[in-house]
Amino acid sequence: MINIPDKITSICCIGAGYVGGPTMAVIAQKCPHIKVMVVDINKDKISQWNDENLDHLPVYEPGLKEVVAEARGRNLFFSTDIDKAIDEAQMVFMSVNTPTKTYGKGKGQAADLKYIESSARKIAEVAKSDKIVVEKSTIPIKTAQAVRKILSNTENGVNFQVLSNPEFLAEGTAIRDLYNPDRVLIGGEQSEDGLKAIEALVDIYANWVQRDKILKTNIWSSELSKLVANAFLAQRISSINSISALCEKTGADVDEVAKAIGMDSRIGSKFLKASVGFGGSCFQKDILNLVYISRTYGLTEVAEYWENVLKINDYQKFRYADKIIEALNNTLSDKKIAFLGWAFKKNTNDTRESAAIYIADTLIEDKGEIYVYDPKVAHSRMFEDLNYLETRNVEINKRYLHPVNDPYEAMKGAYAVAVITEWDEFRDYDWEKIYDNMIKPAYIFDGRNILDHKRLKEIGFIVSALGKASDDIPI
Repeated sequence: MINIPDKITSICCIGAGYVGGPTMAVIAQKCPHIKVMVVDINKDKISQWNDENLDHLPVYEPGLKEVVAEARGRNLFFSTDIDKAIDEAQMVFMSVNTPTKTYGKGKGQAADLKYIESSARKIAEVAKSDKIVVEKSTIPIKTAQAVRKILSNTENGVNFQVLSNPEFLAEGTAIRDLYNPDRVLIGGEQSEDGLKAIEALVDIYANWVQRDKILKTNIWSSELSKLVANAFLAQRISSINSISALCEKTGADVDEVAKAIGMDSRIGSKFLKASVGFGGSCFQKDILNLVYISRTYGLTEVAEYWENVLKINDYQKFRYADKIIEALNNTLSDKKIAFLGWAFKKNTNDTRESAAIYIADTLIEDKGEIYVYDPKVAHSRMFEDLNYLETRNVEINKRYLHPVNDPYEAMKGAYAVAVITEWDEFRDYDWEKIYDNMIKPAYIFDGRNILDHKRLKEIGFIVSALGKASDDIPI
């Protein structure tokens, strides 16, 4: 029997990234009676979380710095002392990276669980008292089984219960999502000890979440639900993006089509905004994981169905890049192209799988000079993203990629402006001034359909918008 206190008073989270940091900050804010320790092997990241200047936090989320300011030093702490944090905690969250494997069996599709496994081994090595271990990372179904296997072979008399508590946060609205979630999902073993562990975690969330929003399931349903939720959302984005291409050919307007179908109560309006494609840490890797799992179980048709969601996403990114190249007479050599945005969506500094990376890579292949402005993404991050693709050497990327701090500098002397991220500030720029300082004809490729296209055309711009026909640009 596992020894779980009536009330949890000490938890730790292994992993101080986009999920672990904000989630633990909100738990600490809402549960001042619980000591929350966030640990990570990355010293620089922990140093940023502890920085007195809250604008230097490693994660940008609206409202996050206010939450950290309230709880940090009271009952929220950030540290690299992983052993001490695990030893003192009654509940340990694992919120580490689970990227797609780049080697061996399952390469390019399966989730790489090396960080999950190393975390589990560290818990097994350090723990001297019974603990609840919570999977917070996005992981494939049956991961809990592997974690249990590691924890059950400690031979030190310590008992563990493993729970699945997937996050359903949308980056850019993470704090709002944590404050008022659609649901909190907790999966666990359907035994006396398992149900007891589930209730311990339910009691934590119940400090601010209505209990009827906290769903309790078996652990396998919880693990799979996370992958399926992301797959369904990505599917909707790819669906409307496929229709955007058809709209451009037929003269239909994708925004009007989206509004018309979104008013159907059976469909709904969310995730029907045409764009340059989805990015972020979850959608692609979760669908790849779903594809891999389906193939593992011999479900070939299921795997192919979800693979096509990713194919449409790639198609949209490269279709957008090709439109820029074609409009500029099929050559970008010595031509300046301004990118507005590098993050995969607004209100975050996360660039993982951002469409900007792949579009820039394609344009650089044609020797385009890419000048990038993003209000939150570090310039070094942009180079790291491009270099990670390994399509050319680092020196070439340095030659053609030019991050800048001023959007007007990015667009001065440019042949074209590519709107990649939907940052609100882009709408409010002095577009007449921008037009006067660009090479003519001046092109705008609105990859998010956020600008006032009628006004831009009146100024003199040639505007290409996704899912909208254009007489001026090849489609």
